[in-house]
Amino acid sequence: MRDSSRLSRRAALGLATAAVLPAVATPASAATTVGGERLARAGIQVSGASGLPRRLTAGAWLVADHDSGEVLASYNAHRRLAPASTLKMLFADTVLERFGRTEKHTVTAADLAGIPAGSSLVGIRAGITYTVEELWLGVFLRSGNDAVHVLSHMNGGVAKTVAQMQARAEELRALDTTVVSPDGFDHEGQLSSAYDLTLFARHGLADADFRAYCATRTADFPAGGGKSFQIQNTDRLLTGADGVAAYDGLIGVKNGYTSNAGNTFTGAATRDGRTLLVTVLHPRSGGGGVYEETAALLDWGFGAGAKAESVGTLAEPLGAGVASATPTRQGAAGAAASSAAGRSSWGMAGGAGGAVVLVAGALALRNRGRASRGGGHRR
Repeated sequence: MRDSSRLSRRAALGLATAAVLPAVATPASAATTVGGERLARAGIQVSGASGLPRRLTAGAWLVADHDSGEVLASYNAHRRLAPASTLKMLFADTVLERFGRTEKHTVTAADLAGIPAGSSLVGIRAGITYTVEELWLGVFLRSGNDAVHVLSHMNGGVAKTVAQMQARAEELRALDTTVVSPDGFDHEGQLSSAYDLTLFARHGLADADFRAYCATRTADFPAGGGKSFQIQNTDRLLTGADGVAAYDGLIGVKNGYTSNAGNTFTGAATRDGRTLLVTVLHPRSGGGGVYEETAALLDWGFGAGAKAESVGTLAEPLGAGVASATPTRQGAAGAAASSAAGRSSWGMAGGAGGAVVLVAGALALRNRGRASRGGGHRR
């Protein structure tokens, strides 16, 4: 449960608080809900457009315009559910800026301690030296909890990283999110929402490295002794694997699965200069269903949804303002990461082959050096 200081911070922001429950947390006042009062309502929210996909089984979903931040349609947008590995978007958005791509780290046994049994792994081994870029490819392509834990230890430890992620979530005004572990694994009380995960994707995609990693389909990964093996992205809507058709124009971002959360996914796609974000949580339609429902919502957004009136907005980060129209941070194909100020670009345009980021807002980062909230419970 949140401590009294966290509750007071939320009260000071004029935002509703919610208990840590794996179900809908009804705001105290719909007028104070982040993103607009309609997003606080249960059920489908849409105006000015028809033709939503009929066979949607998800417990929550949301469709938004990336550039404007307008929410075009939603279902239980603020319902708090287990996020699985989609929470790694927040992990990346929090930690990416802290290390240069070419930095190297020799993994120790301590780096790999405490990884929950049953975790997805990329295959990191103690004694092998990896670049930061290779570790992030392990996070984004294979959803490797081993890569997450190594980066967390490089960042000062799991508890410190959890505290920083929670602070970043509040900075992004993602107040449905409670972080217990950095990897998104099933832990008691670890929750997020379709709304919050869409915020993480939108902010993360403003970073060129984040964008490049989540769009990578395959990569070579060190195996030790000068050898390597190939890893593939587990995002089937990106790769077209396992009977799921690749989605035209998809540019990322992150999928997830645990036995508690089921399937979760946030995707972004660009067509004719317009980029949409879709988050789908806990569908009942099976393993490939999360991709099929995401694709159906993207199709609607690019089609009939073009006439939709806004039912809410994706909140700007605390302290966001007007900035230059020139990106200030080089991507995964360029130099090492620069400061957080260079990561504050907003807006996106481009085609199926990629995306061009345009700066439309600047983020004044709050102090994230808060006390640790402690570790989580094992499943």
